[in-house]
Amino acid sequence: MRTLIIALAALTLVLSGAPLFAQQISPEHSSEYFYENVYVEKIYPSRLGYILQYRKGINGLARMYIPNEWFTDAASKGELIYLPPGNNWPSVTVYFKNGEFSHLRLYVHRWRGHETWGNVPLNVDITPYFDNVETVKLEF
Repeated sequence: MRTLIIALAALTLVLSGAPLFAQQISPEHSSEYFYENVYVEKIYPSRLGYILQYRKGINGLARMYIPNEWFTDAASKGELIYLPPGNNWPSVTVYFKNGEFSHLRLYVHRWRGHETWGNVPLNVDITPYFDNVETVKLEF
């Protein structure tokens, strides 16, 4: 019995010291990019771009305005990716390079009848929201 207790104590001591030998990521293998991913509650397409509504905290909602120009090859700030059929939920992944906005990927359902797709009434002027949009700032 005493041998079992000593063996368990030695094993516990060895396992508790294991994190001391954990490897650090070397600078040549680390990336200057990091990303934030948020699930999208509602997507409103418009003639100027996409308005995304996503959760901010427990009860709040925030909006993000993404111009259509970002999805062109010239700007290459955005990538539109269609989700496969099923119960995948739309999301947006925003990439940052050295702390500054780099680009984003918007994952949406191809079928516009999905509950996450909405529409902007034609009499609503959304032009000011899309003027000079150069970056994305996520709210949490």
